[in-house]
Amino acid sequence: MLTRTEIEEFVANGFVRVPGAVPEDVVGRCRAELWEATGSDPDDPATWTEPVVRLGGFATPPFRSAANAPVLHEAFDQLVGAGRWRAPGGLGTFPVRFPSEREPGDDGWHLEASFPGAAGENRVNVRSRGRALLMLFLFSDVGPDDAPTRVRVGSHHDVPALLADHGDEGREWFELCGDAVAASEGRPETAATGRAGDVYLCHPFLVHAAQPHRGTVPRFMAQPPLEPVGLLDLTSDAPVPVARPVVEALARARES
Repeated sequence: MLTRTEIEEFVANGFVRVPGAVPEDVVGRCRAELWEATGSDPDDPATWTEPVVRLGGFATPPFRSAANAPVLHEAFDQLVGAGRWRAPGGLGTFPVRFPSEREPGDDGWHLEASFPGAAGENRVNVRSRGRALLMLFLFSDVGPDDAPTRVRVGSHHDVPALLADHGDEGREWFELCGDAVAASEGRPETAATGRAGDVYLCHPFLVHAAQPHRGTVPRFMAQPPLEPVGLLDLTSDAPVPVARPVVEALARARES
């Protein structure tokens, strides 16, 4: 599904947008379930009382269908490798963002955690245990004012060097975030805008952030991981696209 150019953009920038990945009828069924779960009335903005409402995972048939659209399976094979990912059983956390003058309180720059440590803390390692991709599923149209996720373009190149000396145990997530945010300072920024049904496939080390909603229509988006089979292979002579930025960044770190 992805062109050679799109794959190279993923390697360079850390993300690629798959337009219209989820069919319109599936989007509508999913959004209806999400509205019901919020407890708000889509026709009454007076009921939109919080800047953000976090909903848990959804695994009903519409969400399983959205997560496993054939075009996405093809893209997973291209970016992660055939047989190297698990088919999603649904979609994870939904931070539903409502138009509000109040600050959401969760809009700091970060990268996603991947696995729990021995003490229950969140961790990340250089072979990206537990996360093959970060995915952003748009279930509403998202314009510049509709709280699109902010992305530091190319920031996934800055993270491997911060993990190189920490082996499979990796680093504690919160501490790593501070270093990753500092390392990616000055990277160009963009926003994950698009139409309902679009899906962004992002490198697991991409630094990103939420932002306040200054538009008029609530934003519905899921941000699940794609779970890997095994750990990222950094020794292959022909690394898959998701591994290439890590291999290249580690080589630069050794040379410096």
